[in-house]
Amino acid sequence: MNKLIRSKLIKWTYLLISVFVSTIFINCGSAVDTSNSENILKSVTHTEWSRNATIYEVNVRQFTKEGTFSAFADHLPELKAMGIDILWFMPIHPIGIKNRKGTLGSYYSVKDYKAVNPEFGSLDDFKNVVNKAHQLGMYVIIDWVANHTSWDNVWTQTNPEFFTKDDKGNFVSPFDWTDVIDLNYDNKELWDFMTDALKYWVQECDIDGYRCDVAAMVPLDFWKFAKPRIDAVKPVFMLAEAHEPELHEVFDMTYNWQLKDLFVGIAESQKNGDDLHKYFLDEKITYPADSYRMVFTTNHDENSWQGTDAERFGDFAEAFAVITGLVKGMPLVYSGMEGGLDKRLLFFEKDPIVWKESKYRNIYTKLFWLKHENKALWNGTAGADMVKINANDPFIFSFTRERDGNKIFALFNLSRHQKNIPVDDQNIAGTFTNLFSGETVTLSPEQNFNLEPYGYVVYYK
Repeated sequence: MNKLIRSKLIKWTYLLISVFVSTIFINCGSAVDTSNSENILKSVTHTEWSRNATIYEVNVRQFTKEGTFSAFADHLPELKAMGIDILWFMPIHPIGIKNRKGTLGSYYSVKDYKAVNPEFGSLDDFKNVVNKAHQLGMYVIIDWVANHTSWDNVWTQTNPEFFTKDDKGNFVSPFDWTDVIDLNYDNKELWDFMTDALKYWVQECDIDGYRCDVAAMVPLDFWKFAKPRIDAVKPVFMLAEAHEPELHEVFDMTYNWQLKDLFVGIAESQKNGDDLHKYFLDEKITYPADSYRMVFTTNHDENSWQGTDAERFGDFAEAFAVITGLVKGMPLVYSGMEGGLDKRLLFFEKDPIVWKESKYRNIYTKLFWLKHENKALWNGTAGADMVKINANDPFIFSFTRERDGNKIFALFNLSRHQKNIPVDDQNIAGTFTNLFSGETVTLSPEQNFNLEPYGYVVYYK
């Protein structure tokens, strides 16, 4: 069966299963207790250092005026101070010239899997970034494009049989991605070559893992083949650019596109806080218990093609950013977000981030400090479930998470109106610290909260 058709069939199958399960769950009522339910899918064993980790997407080209590894390395201490643990570098490989888009081309049009893009510097420059990150207690993963290559990838000359071809023997682009050509995983020799390239960067540069582009378009059996062979060199962290639950057999983390889409829906007045609560209940029975989901408001695709957070979310943007630091999942920060990124970065051209003072750096710093220190917020089964606090208002998103004496209580007004919110719930009683003001407060089981439009409070102990 053609690889692209097979990929689409798999995606539709899992989508239908997810919708079916969700429908059953919602129809049974929100009072259903799933705390002891066990998903039949199992999750990969995670590295211990990932248990309370955060992640940062590095756009080397746009991060500095120079657009180099060396220039980026100077900013590592400030990222460490913000609470970043994992640095995900967008593809660092040479970019194809044939059928290139724009002046500089797409990072995802890889010409050589075992080389460095000279635009960014040398192999030694990259090794230096990895070494400095490790010295600071940070980890490095690189973007890996296993589904397709540039038209002039070195394999087109040495191993043309690795590629999908039409009935005339011509290379084929997946979808309308005209600057790349499709790899054919029916050829098992490709599996060995691709795995060898994956092992190379772990051996040569001591990186800590991979973010795998369009991971669901590559056969799951390939990932099952490659992962233990990479782990034999060094146990690695794997992030899939995909949402399919079955990928957690191999990958530590998948994209939580569903949450991002709900943020869009709320900003467009089509969804509300109740929809968020329903989603997290559904996620609990759809995904393995110890799976990590990457939660985000933006990334390179969203920013360049869909718009800035301000464009897509308006006045909700700040509340959504805070939510990503508190719900189940690992929060992502994209390059420039801590500087209030307010423009769409060009994808195929040089377009440096304009850095400025922003409230978001302080917001992320406080959230990530809390995530590191408060076990309720840790990833997977190391953290706590979200327990809904009933505020009897569909526009209020409120929950607690509690583990080993650590607790957080968060309350969000996801409306355009000021709200007086009466809460009657024993679960909020106790003495807390306000995360953003530092104020100590004692809450009773019956408590009123006044929140401005788009407002929120976060308490912890």
